[in-house]
This record gives sequence, structure tokens and C-alpha cells, in this order.
Amino acid sequence: MSQTFSTPFSRDYWRCAAAELKSTRMLVFAALMIALRVALKSLAIPVGDNLFIYVGFFVNALGAMVFGPVVALLAAAVSDTLGALLFPTGAYFFPFIFVEMLGSLLFALFLYRARITAWRIIFSRFAVSFLCNLVLTPFIMYYYYLFVLGKTYRLLSLPRVVKNLALLPAECVLLVLFLGVMVPLMNRLHFTVYVIPTDGI
Repeated sequence: MSQTFSTPFSRDYWRCAAAELKSTRMLVFAALMIALRVALKSLAIPVGDNLFIYVGFFVNALGAMVFGPVVALLAAAVSDTLGALLFPTGAYFFPFIFVEMLGSLLFALFLYRARITAWRIIFSRFAVSFLCNLVLTPFIMYYYYLFVLGKTYRLLSLPRVVKNLALLPAECVLLVLFLGVMVPLMNRLHFTVYVIPTDGI
């Protein structure tokens, strides 16, 4: 991999992303990321009173950074389905798959074939936290409660907003540190040629 892009809004970017589907090596890596996401989905780091950082998003971000948005969407769909089958928690509600897919897509749009900086990593986590946790998930929960549980659900929940804001700084710092370690490793394995600048963020 030698070409990087300043923006995902180009034909060549998506051509490169689609080409990852033809790479056996990349598909094997994607399968490994799927297995890790399923295995680690319920593993969490306690950081406060009823506050947990679930480690699955580290794997999600790493995978999306390496194999891009096209494979990321498919990997998210597969991992969500396998997770629901192998480790079910309550009634299955298909629309939740779109939360997983959106999160993977957002990480890929920020990190795939890009100049990896701490700010880019932080913005990627913020986008996932805001769009997935505070926008899409409440709408899906509303219909889940309505059609599956026969109850009502508040779309705007102050505790949900406060919880995400409280977790965001720690999640961003940990993700920057994690990718700071993984990028050189991915480079050595010839999955990426990214560089995290050392002259600031």
C-alpha cells in the first residue's frame, strides 16, 4: 500500500477500498478482526462509577484503518450477526446492525489511507460517539422498545449524553496510544505505510 488520500471523497479512494475485497491477505486479516471483535465485545475497562470503556472499538478502529470502508462495512455486519448468534443478550433486533456498520464506516473514512494524526484519531472517535451513540442508537432503541417490548423510550436522554461525554476523553487518549503502537506494527507487516507525526498532534 503506497497511496494515501487527503479526503475520502474521491473516485480513487473508493477504487482502492473496493480492491481490498480482492486481496486474500486483507480478507484473512478482516476475518481475524471479526473474531477479535466478537470475542472482545463484552470486555470492558472500568473507568468510573458505572462507566466502562468497551475494548471492541479498538479492534474496530484498527481494522477499518487497515482494510478501508468497503471491507469494514461487511466485517461489521458479519461481526454483529455472529455476536448476536454466539452471545445473545435479549431479543435480536436487526436494525442494531446499522450501528456497527456506521461505526466501522466512520473509522474507515477518517483513518484508511490517510495521514494519521492524533487529531484525526480523536475526530474519528468523536464522530462515532456522536453519530452512533447519540443519534442512531436512540432512534433504533425507540423502535426496539415500541415493537419488541411494547414500551416507550425517550429519544433524548441526558444520562446518555453525560455518559458519552464523560467517556470520550479517555477513549480518545487510549485510542491514540493504541494506534500509535499498532501503526508501526502494521507497517512492518506491510498492511500500511502510515506515519504518526511526532512533531505534535
